[in-house]
Amino acid sequence: MLTRDILEHMSKVTIMPPEGIFKSYDIRGIYPHELNEEFAVPITKAIYKLLSEQLSKTEPLSIAVGRDMRLSSPVIFESVTKTLMELGAKVIDLGIASTPTFYYAVFSKKYDGGIQITASHNPKEYNGIKIVRSSPTGLVKIGKNTGMEDIKRMVREGVALVARGEGRIEKLEGILEAEIQNALKIVGYPEVKKYKIVADAANALGALYINALFKAIPGELVKMNFELDGTFPAHQADPLQKETLVDLQKRVKEEKADLGLAPDGDGDRLFFIDEKGEIIPPSLITALVAKELLTDKKGETILFDIRYILTPKKIVEEYGGKYEVTRVGHAFITEKMHQTGAIFAGESSSHYFFRETGNAESQIPMILFVLKVMTREGKPISEIINNLRKSHESGETNYKVKNALEIIEALKEKYKYGDISTLDGIAVTFEDWRFSVRTSNTEPLLRLNVEHIGKKDLEGRVNELVSEIEKHAVFENLPK
Repeated sequence: MLTRDILEHMSKVTIMPPEGIFKSYDIRGIYPHELNEEFAVPITKAIYKLLSEQLSKTEPLSIAVGRDMRLSSPVIFESVTKTLMELGAKVIDLGIASTPTFYYAVFSKKYDGGIQITASHNPKEYNGIKIVRSSPTGLVKIGKNTGMEDIKRMVREGVALVARGEGRIEKLEGILEAEIQNALKIVGYPEVKKYKIVADAANALGALYINALFKAIPGELVKMNFELDGTFPAHQADPLQKETLVDLQKRVKEEKADLGLAPDGDGDRLFFIDEKGEIIPPSLITALVAKELLTDKKGETILFDIRYILTPKKIVEEYGGKYEVTRVGHAFITEKMHQTGAIFAGESSSHYFFRETGNAESQIPMILFVLKVMTREGKPISEIINNLRKSHESGETNYKVKNALEIIEALKEKYKYGDISTLDGIAVTFEDWRFSVRTSNTEPLLRLNVEHIGKKDLEGRVNELVSEIEKHAVFENLPK
């Protein structure tokens, strides 16, 4: 039988969100049992305390809050903003906004910080929270190395904050239009021909900035799945899953379009499709933009992640720039941009970052750069990209294994005569090929990527690595 003391104690216990929702880059979980409007209260208090401490501020903070179109986002938004106002914050309501627009608002308006309610490319049952704060060198994303562990600890232990009840909320208007003007400035107010562009927005936030951009520049925009719908009726908003690109690839060819665009759920990733319906590797888009920037600004630093480096490295060297290779993950890349003062960074998962957007992702200038080069060179994008290509890439092979670190050690011994990097897992470079094997930051996976100067030799190297991994692997299930 439960005593009165036990019952009173149970009535005071607050059910805490599971610790597993605090990820390397953001907070993310399934609604409502992993993340909901109740859990958002202690999380918001922890975020507010962290930002106050990191900014060394005792006065109320200015916090911008945006959200995506998921069905659970309005109630989480209401909980977050109500909690912030109770703490005395000035809350800036961005409404439904892409993550790049959210970043640009915090950076350009110099707010103390920001909270974006989104689960990015995850399926409809998920939701999440992304967090940034301002700094003298741009935005700092709150991740594993910049405060996420502190937020998790504070949520677990409880946060002692005095509710001031003096906060207020106001709407911010016109920020998307300002973001487009900033992108045009970054690209040098380019001359752009009227190309035919097919875009599949996956019923998600990329529709907002693509639609707005093509009101500001010439172009015939063919829209696919542009109606915002948090149930994602067409397909999951994750262009890394190649099956989600099939309809877009087909439509580009049917329309005889010049280019295809595929943003992810919150719009901070963007894949490009050439006029033949082929997916353009993000490392080649990175190389294209690096070339454009370095043509005018020699000596600047370009960043790219460890997975595929041969093409961007060669282009940066040819055009008088400096480069650094980073760990995989947008929080790590942003951190490295602060450290190096890099002008631009490109990630193999199609995140692209600019110093002039606060070291945050921005996809509008990426579209403009591609259209600018197409206009100037008068060639199809496939030919432009092929002229930049210095290597061929395998695409990623993923394994669910129980002994990832053991496999990495075995590969280190097997390939000890190469140039070995342990920046992120293991990457080994030889004269004409290289590979990267690393554990995922977001999933229980071991990831293999291979690149080779010669296309015909790539498959052999992939098969070699696959055999070596499988020889040592203890599988949780079969590779996918």
